[in-house]
Amino acid sequence: MTTLTDEERALAAGERGAGSAMAMRIVAESARLMGAPRLLRVASAHIDGALYHGDSGTLFAEKLVEGAARVAVPSTLNVGALDLVGCSRNRLPAHERDMARRMMKAYEAMGCAATWTCAPYQAGHRPAVGSDVAWGESNAVVFCNSVLGARTNRYGDFLDIACAITARAPDYGLHRPENRVARFVVDASGLPAALKASEAFWPVLGTWYGLHAGTAVGVIDGLQGHASEDKLKALGAASASSGGVGLFHVAGVTPEAPDVATVTGGAAVERVVLTGAMLQAAEARLSTAADDSVDAVAIGSPHLSLDEVLELRRLLAGRKVGVPFYACTGRHVIRAIDADGTRRALEDQGITFVADSCVVVAPIIERTTGVLMTNSGKFAHYAPGNTGLAVRYGALADCVESAMAGRLVREPMLWQ
Repeated sequence: MTTLTDEERALAAGERGAGSAMAMRIVAESARLMGAPRLLRVASAHIDGALYHGDSGTLFAEKLVEGAARVAVPSTLNVGALDLVGCSRNRLPAHERDMARRMMKAYEAMGCAATWTCAPYQAGHRPAVGSDVAWGESNAVVFCNSVLGARTNRYGDFLDIACAITARAPDYGLHRPENRVARFVVDASGLPAALKASEAFWPVLGTWYGLHAGTAVGVIDGLQGHASEDKLKALGAASASSGGVGLFHVAGVTPEAPDVATVTGGAAVERVVLTGAMLQAAEARLSTAADDSVDAVAIGSPHLSLDEVLELRRLLAGRKVGVPFYACTGRHVIRAIDADGTRRALEDQGITFVADSCVVVAPIIERTTGVLMTNSGKFAHYAPGNTGLAVRYGALADCVESAMAGRLVREPMLWQ
């Protein structure tokens, strides 16, 4: 049974209006179903529920607005179905497009920040280590827990907005310190340094890790000196796609894991030595195409950082791509590349930027058959089911060269 405070009971009874009352009842009932003894206060939220999947989601959001609901904590918005910046075109039919726009407006009306990115941590939303938050979107959740050291469970539609309105979340799961202890160790120390330095390694490692971990918490040892935020972003996104990972630790890198002994609590735990063969098997899962054709390229899941966009420009070196090439990013990055001329230069070279949205969750790619190449473990996991295209996985440099040739051009993976 979940015990509510007097303030929480008053909120559920309508003290702050019908919208807040509905949100409080949703949070309280979710806590009961999860077996949480109480609710805890959260410092912020990231809302995944504003992506249009059907009219009911729009009507739910508008019902909250009608009931005068407003978020009670800083709240960012994940990708929506429409590119409101206007970089790309969406093929949604008129009714669905209208309902998607209404949905996005409803969430902004509740006071959510119009970030429209799956990487809010790159747009300035970075909660403090040890703080409790309520985040949706699997890659954002795992980054928040692992890299930032804040505490959240994987809050789904539409519990995320209810938590934001009430500033409350169920006290269970990864909010509790005892559930954040590593239960197994992955030893990556024997892998070549050149492999660990490659950006192509991290989504493959994440794919293997997610398959091994499921929802369990582990710690990876042997990556010290190689882990940038963009690489950890790629690792987390892939692990949350191939598995249900909400938290991983990297010894000597992430804030709760100064060393293996600390994050395991000194307990004897399973130890797995990572090998090239394990990574080869994981990498093979990321490609489903039967031939070497490449009909389109998509990158940016999670959304590209400014550094990643600049690396794309460096690799293109002024050349124009030969197949459709989609680069998904947040409007905060679009503003930066508008200011220095990078956006115009890359668009002249054939790059289509996608802001506020994503090609795997919205009908933006014009093709529905063929082969999509990507450097994203998350795109590789979801694209076949969501777009109908087969996928090829490769490094960003491979994606660029394949886009020039219109066929697969890929350097042999280092672990081979």
